Amino acid sequence: MPSAARSIRANGIDLTFDTFGDRAHPPVLLIMGLGVQMIGWDDAFCAELAGRGRWVVRFDNRDVGLSTKFNEAGVPDIGQLLHAALLGQPVTVPYRLTDMAADAIGLLDALAIDAAHVVGVSMGGAIAQTMAIEHPQRLRTLTSIMATSGHPALPPPTPEAMQALLTPTPLDYPGYLARYLKTWNLLRAGSFPLDEARDEERAKAAFDRGLNPPGVARQLAAIIASGSRRAALAGVRTPTLVIHGDADPLVPLAHGQDVAAAVPGARIDIVPGMGHALPISLWPRLIDAIAAHTAHTAKPQIS
Repeated sequence: MPSAARSIRANGIDLTFDTFGDRAHPPVLLIMGLGVQMIGWDDAFCAELAGRGRWVVRFDNRDVGLSTKFNEAGVPDIGQLLHAALLGQPVTVPYRLTDMAADAIGLLDALAIDAAHVVGVSMGGAIAQTMAIEHPQRLRTLTSIMATSGHPALPPPTPEAMQALLTPTPLDYPGYLARYLKTWNLLRAGSFPLDEARDEERAKAAFDRGLNPPGVARQLAAIIASGSRRAALAGVRTPTLVIHGDADPLVPLAHGQDVAAAVPGARIDIVPGMGHALPISLWPRLIDAIAAHTAHTAKPQIS
C-alpha cells in the first residue's frame, strides 16, 4: 500500500506525491505522461517494484491531479502552436518541459534525495530525458518508456491516435468514462482483458481526484514548444534504458529507437505487442527490466 498522499513545496509550486517501500532502499522516481495523474502508475505495479528493494516515489505533474494548476495562464491554441512549430517559428507557452523537469528536481530536493533512478513514461519520459540533460548529477539511471526525442522527422501518430489526443475531455462522468474506454482501448493496441476489466474503476478514480482539461492542453503545449532533444541527448552519460512497444500508435517504435541511438551506451528493450500503455500482462517483463537497470546503484560522477 502507498503512504498517505501529501503535498510538498517544490520549485515554487505544490506537488502531490506518495511513496511505496522502505526509504532506506534506493529511490526510484516515477513520472507519468500527458494528462495522466500519478495513479496511472498502478498501486500494484509500484508495490511490486518496491518489493524488489526500491523506494518508489510517484507524483502528480503540474496541472493534473492534486498538484498546482496554472489555470490563470488560459488555454493554449494547440493548432496554432503545431503550425508555428512546423514552420520553426518561436512560440509563447505558460511553461516548457524544462520547468516540469525542475519540478521533479524540486521534489527530490524536498525529499532530501540527492540522486534517484528516474523512470518516465511518454511525456514523463521526455521530462526524464530533460532531467538527464539539465541535471545529470541528480540521476543514478534513466529509464525512458514509450517516449520520443522530439525530433520532427520521426513518424507521426496514427490518425486515430492523433484524434484521440486532440479530442476534448468531457467533464461529466458518463462522457468521461466513454472517452476513457475508447482512448485506452486504442492506445493499448490490442486486447488486454485484465486491463479492460479495470478500466471503469480506473476512470472513476481519476474522475474523483479531479479533471483539468486546460492543464492537459498546457502540458501538450509544453511538449510542442520544447522541440527536439536529439542533439542534447548525445551529451547524456547517465546509464539509460529505453523501453518501447512495437505496436505503439501514438509514439511509434522509431521514436524509442531514436532515443536509444542518441544516448551513448543506451540499451533498448523492444516489447512485442505493447502499444502506448503499461498493460497488466506485461508488468512482469517491465518490472524485471526496470529492477535490473536500477540495480546500478552508484551515485553519478559528473565532471
